[in-house]
Formats: sequence, C-alpha cells, structure tokens
Amino acid sequence: MSTTDAATHWDPALYARFERERAQPFFDLVARMPDGPVRSAADLGCGSGELTRTLAERWPDATITGVDSSDAMLGRAAQRAPHPRVRFVQGDLRTWEPDAPLDRIVSNAALQWTADHESLLARLVAALSPDGALAVQMPHNDDEPTHRIAAALWRDPRFATQLGDAPPERRVHDATWYGDHLLALGCEAEVWETIYLHRLASAEDVVEWVKGTLLRPVLSRLAGPDLAAFLAAYTERIRVAYPTASYGVWFRFPRLFFVARRRR
Repeated sequence: MSTTDAATHWDPALYARFERERAQPFFDLVARMPDGPVRSAADLGCGSGELTRTLAERWPDATITGVDSSDAMLGRAAQRAPHPRVRFVQGDLRTWEPDAPLDRIVSNAALQWTADHESLLARLVAALSPDGALAVQMPHNDDEPTHRIAAALWRDPRFATQLGDAPPERRVHDATWYGDHLLALGCEAEVWETIYLHRLASAEDVVEWVKGTLLRPVLSRLAGPDLAAFLAAYTERIRVAYPTASYGVWFRFPRLFFVARRRR
C-alpha cells in the first residue's frame, strides 16, 4: 500500500474507512493464485497487515512476511496479537529483497506508487523460487474523474506553487505490457482487468475515499485556508462528476491484475 515518499504520510484510520471495498480485489487476486506447497511468502505493501494475516490461513505451512515503508501502517499492524508465522518489516518495495527465494509474492494496490516497472518486475520474478508465483493488483484509474480533476487542480495557480511538481502520471501500463514483459521473463502469465462499481452514500464519500490514497500529497503539502480551498474546489467538481441519486453514487474503479508463475 505504500512506498517511500518523504512528502506524504499514510493515515491508517482514513485508509480503513472503506476497508471492505478495498479488500475485495485482494481476495479476488489471491483466489487466482496456483495451488501447491508454499513454505514462504511475502505481502509487498502490506499496510496495517489485516489482509497479510489471511495469507497464513491460505498457506498453513508458510512463513509470511509483510513489507511496508509506512511507520504508521506498521504501527497499526503491531497493535494486533502476534501470529507465529507472520512478521512485518519496514522496507521500500523498490529495493527490498528477501533473505531467500519465495514461493509466493503478493502485492495489492502498492506497485502503482513505484516507477520503472520493467526493472521492478525483473527483480520480483528473480526473487521467486522455481515454480514460484507473483500476484499483483494495481488501480488502473488515471482516466477516471477523481484523477483528472485532481490533476487539473494541481496545476491551478492557487495551489501549484505549494504543491510543486505533480506526481508522475501513468505509472501503470496497459495489460498487454505486463503480459509481454512477464512472458519475456520466463513466466506463465495470466493478466486481466476488472471494473468495480462501489455504491457509496454520496459524492462526498468519493472525496473521503481518495483522501486516503490519491490526495495524500495534497493533504501533506497544503494546510489551513489553502487546503480548505482545494478540497472545496475538488468536492464541487466531484459532485458534478458523481451525481448523487436516491441510492447514493456508483464509484467506478478499474483495476489491473496479473498472476505470473516462474518456469523451472
């Protein structure tokens, strides 16, 4: 869920507000992973660790390592009762390496925060044991109103100076890019996309959702009246893009998945 970024901070409570909706892609991803003996696994971008612990149930003989860069998220993970086969470590997903090859690597909604996916995929596949599997899910929503509106306001003269350079866009490639690169790395690959429609109570809930992820840099770099003005402008535009009906709003959320198994 996070990588090193000195300018932003994760808020575990804010991120957990839509915990059920955020968890569903994780379970959809893990359900497509191959069976077979698993002795070691890692959850890269584990956040506060609730989902990491479920991997110990999926693989009852495995030692599970959760990796995250956020002190706040790992602090939340440490508050729970320890599990004899689950440990959490702090690390940057761009550089972290396991002590020994892993049978399974899972990363749910984390790798989109990193750049240079070509090098990253090569490193992760190299960290797998023979017949090991890598499973990744990433939001694929750069073209959604939430992101287009945020990008436009980032360039607004009222906020641009304080916000600085905009975060890189399109860190996530299209599905065929991942399929091609995984095949080139000697993997059997399954790649797919899913569009989730989350029914939220109102457009304001859409704003609350993205405050936990997309808008983290804004919340870190703006304060006081400037932050209030940004959020007011953002919310106004979100209300137009996601009009509230009697049932609430449908929040459209595309996600990209792949499961790659390393050939012997």
